Amino acid sequence: MGNARVLRQLPARLKKGRAPDVAAMQRAVADFLSAAGMDVTCAELQETPARVARAWASGFLDGYARTPAEALAETYPAPSGSRGELVVVTGLHFHSMCPHHLLPVEGRATLAYVPGRRVVGFGRLGALLDTLAHRLILQETLARSVASALATELGSPATACVLEAHQACLRVRGEEQSDAVTHSEAYTGSLRKDGALRRELWVRIAASRGAGR
Repeated sequence: MGNARVLRQLPARLKKGRAPDVAAMQRAVADFLSAAGMDVTCAELQETPARVARAWASGFLDGYARTPAEALAETYPAPSGSRGELVVVTGLHFHSMCPHHLLPVEGRATLAYVPGRRVVGFGRLGALLDTLAHRLILQETLARSVASALATELGSPATACVLEAHQACLRVRGEEQSDAVTHSEAYTGSLRKDGALRRELWVRIAASRGAGR
């Protein structure tokens, strides 16, 4: 299967990684602050290295502790006659870290797939998104990785991941484009074609945006 080959060829940084060395991370943060001219013994910064190390290990890079297969491990047989119908979840919140500047990315995602042999609980779609988002990953790579994982792990003939995000590296540095919103889309299978199925997906996305206003 083509989508399976895509996922197997993902770089090692998108697969399961080794456990973080939190103590070493803490020392590195302290060294960074010292190199920046900060006094890490002052009251405001004494606990900062430990806090930063814990935040990165447990909230920003914890996706490396799981694989897409583990996130989607609990599946169920697809309901009879469900093939060809879209399953869509909109409004999924996610956060990630830009690998270029180590600055945060926050946004919303839409995940969609056409059931093949198996379906998965809606909560597992959010788990898949977090597994791949909680890494150092480009937004475009995140969209492609999520769509490919859905195709591979669920045997789906059509998948999609649509991301809208606020990138801190655009908003607080350089030209400071504070209103910029970045968009990334990835499709597999029949959703790669701009046909009726793709239009149905975007009708649902538009409806969810209107409901959120």
